[in-house]
Amino acid sequence: MQYTWSNLNENVTVKRFLANRGVSHRLLSIVKKGGGKVLVNEKRTLLSDRVSGDEKVTLWLPPENNQEVLADHEKIEILLENKNWLIVNKPAGLTSVPGPSDRSRTLVNRVKGYLLDSHAEDLVPHVITRLDRFTSGVVLIAKNRLAQGLINKQVEEKALNKVYLAVVEGKFQKKHGVIEQPIGRENNQIRRSVLTNGQYAKTEYWVVSENQKASLLKVKLHTGRTHQIRVHFAYCGHPLFGDELYGGQMDKKISRQALHAKSLEYTDPFDGSAQRVSVNPPDDILELCRRLNLVFPSSE
Repeated sequence: MQYTWSNLNENVTVKRFLANRGVSHRLLSIVKKGGGKVLVNEKRTLLSDRVSGDEKVTLWLPPENNQEVLADHEKIEILLENKNWLIVNKPAGLTSVPGPSDRSRTLVNRVKGYLLDSHAEDLVPHVITRLDRFTSGVVLIAKNRLAQGLINKQVEEKALNKVYLAVVEGKFQKKHGVIEQPIGRENNQIRRSVLTNGQYAKTEYWVVSENQKASLLKVKLHTGRTHQIRVHFAYCGHPLFGDELYGGQMDKKISRQALHAKSLEYTDPFDGSAQRVSVNPPDDILELCRRLNLVFPSSE
């Protein structure tokens, strides 16, 4: 893939010019070692050369493929797609990326199958907003490594606005609150806990609907710790329905944690446009709300 920027009378090295536009040190290292090239006004140049005046700088990277990642041609639900990004609605029960327990039927495998069917050149999906296997909803995927590198600054600065819907046990004293408790893992177990020596974690929530037995929450992540929402609400005495690992009730006919990635907002680093993608939760969460007499507003 390739992308071209216009230089507005900047007088810097090509390397600094690209770094100023968000190209990662890792990508620049790949180019330096011959894994790509840079053109200035369509002429190949070195990263150490200078760019000045009204010039066009083009970064070219060879197509990506990982032969070890198998393609799965199972259908995916696409919420947004363009040259650089693919946003999908991940169903509950689907693992995001290949691992020891599943190397051929994950979301990444499905996206690779879709890219192959679309005759794309780059065949390595870069998952930016990974979800737990049994969490449904919005997932942002970079379709090439330049896009991945450019979005990383927003990831690191916690600038991606990720909003979830969660159905939890009990009623809250406040309609809005913030949970700031460190999260860590005990004895190398899958289960996480609030630990004094854990990593800083911050979760913000708003009550959407409630009664004495249950609450429907809108939840915003300010950090991205493993199982963060599940851990924080279990710690507060409000575990998610269906979340067996963290003590949630399992008798409400939902077979997974009642958690859905509702929406995502980010700035497209290629053109600076504000993007927002949203998708309603699947039937199992809507049915759970009905069973619990929780009102799911159409605006949510």
